[in-house]
Parts: sequence; structure tokens; C-alpha cells
Amino acid sequence: MDLMYLSKGDLIGITAPAGKIKEESLSLAVSVLESWGLVVNSAKNIFSDTHGYFAGTDEERRQDFQEMLDDPNLKAIICARGGYGTTRFIDQLDFTGYLKFPKWIVGFSDVTALHLKLHQLGFESIHSVMPIQFTKPDHKESIESLRRMLFGERTQLKAKGSSFNRIGSTTAQVVGGNLTLLVDSLGTSTEVQTHGKILVIEEVDEYRYKIDRMLNQLKRANKLHQLAGLIVGHMTDIHDTENSFGQTVEELTLEKAADFAYPVGFNFPIGHEAPNYAWRHGAIASFTVGKDKSSLVFE
Repeated sequence: MDLMYLSKGDLIGITAPAGKIKEESLSLAVSVLESWGLVVNSAKNIFSDTHGYFAGTDEERRQDFQEMLDDPNLKAIICARGGYGTTRFIDQLDFTGYLKFPKWIVGFSDVTALHLKLHQLGFESIHSVMPIQFTKPDHKESIESLRRMLFGERTQLKAKGSSFNRIGSTTAQVVGGNLTLLVDSLGTSTEVQTHGKILVIEEVDEYRYKIDRMLNQLKRANKLHQLAGLIVGHMTDIHDTENSFGQTVEELTLEKAADFAYPVGFNFPIGHEAPNYAWRHGAIASFTVGKDKSSLVFE
């Protein structure tokens, strides 16, 4: 279902459904968002010290998120950061108010869980940088891509070529996000639905054998069988074991997709390093893969 893009003067909210965020990081992000002409509200528990890792207890984080889902005046909810924690309360969220007053939900990494839920409900959302990245100079272009996305400007992602690219083109809905969260969704109420869709995967700080295991699990769960296409974003800080696993991420990805004919594009600017360009989760896009370059163009 279509959502209204933002205009100057619109009210948005920032909340932290997973890990903690420092006040200085949030303050800078608020300043940037306000410079876009937006009015920003922060969740009341966003700096809670009731847990060492999470931004508050599960109930505090759930309550903050629930209040923003229910608020008829908010036009967007921006998640302050990822980490881990959203799935600890996602099944307790009530989306009745959201369905009456839909709004953009923004973030990536752990926020993948929310993207999957919203897609299940028939709504698009925005996979993009979050306030914790606003302090990093190398994310300037990523932040600008979020602005363009929120205000409805035309969106196109371009990727440099790869000898591993599997050439082709397709047009379909784009879904996905963090590989760990996609695998985590299997067998749950928010299980990723991939049939006929372009699947995006990205990951950070994992071992090659774990990437292989997760991709193999997606394949065993029939999530790679009837894709329209596969996009591989940043695979950041991927480690190898002392006894080398023997395959690169590109090689093991193509191995899992070897039985299928859809296009596969690597090097997309999506994930846990700069640039991490914004894209509309659940939206229809044209995906074109060549050896020298690839693109994802949203309608």
C-alpha cells in the first residue's frame, strides 16, 4: 500500500527498538532532520539505563514503539540504531493504530525484522542509515539518499561491476535486508516471503562458514528457489577460520543459486558500511545486472 511522502513541517519520531544510542549521536541526527524542515519527537525511554545493552527494557522499548505506531500525527518513525533486540517484542506490537494511520518506518540491520512485518501487512518501508550513522562523515551521501527517499524524489541505486555477476534483468518487489535477521525469521510469524521477489542480503562481522550456513538454510527453506533476482550488498568485516573455508562470499553465494536462472548482482551499496543508500522495502523496482555495472531503479 502506498504511503504519503514527507513535506516540510511534518512530524516524525525517533525511537530505539534495539541497542543504546548516545545523546550526542541523537542530537546531531535531530539537527539534520530539523534542517530538512521536519519536526522531531524522541521517544520518552530512548536514553533509559534499565539495561546494559538495550535502550531500556523490552517493555519500555515496546511501549515507545507502540505509542509511535498509534500516533495519528506522525508521518515517519526512524529507528535510532540496530544491534539486537527488536524481535524480543515484535510479536507483542499491535498494528491496529498503524493500519489506521500508516507511516514510514526507517532503518536497517536489526530493523529488518520490522521491514518483514510491514511487508506482511502490505506496506512499504525504508531500508536506510539511522541516527547512529549521522555522526560519520563517510555517510553524508547515505544520509542525503534518505532525505530524497523521505521526500519522494526518484531513487536509483547503482553498483560497480563484478566478474561474479550473473547477467539479466527483471522487475519485481524488493525485499530483504540483513542475512542474520532473514534467517532468524524462518518459522516465525514474520517469516520472509521471497516467491517472485528480488531478495537483498547484506551482513557484517561474520565468518564465511556462517554465511554459507545461513545461505544454505535459506535454500533448504525454499527461499532461494523462486526468486526474481538476488542482490548482494556489503559483506563487511567477513572473517575466515584458521583452516580456511576455501570459498569467497561471492563463490558460496553463486553455489547456492546455481540451480536457478535469476540475475545475481554483487557490490550493491547497501549495508553496514558507506555508502548505504536508502531503498523502499516492498516496492517494485527494475533490476538490471551486467558485468561492468548494475542498477536498481524504483518506479
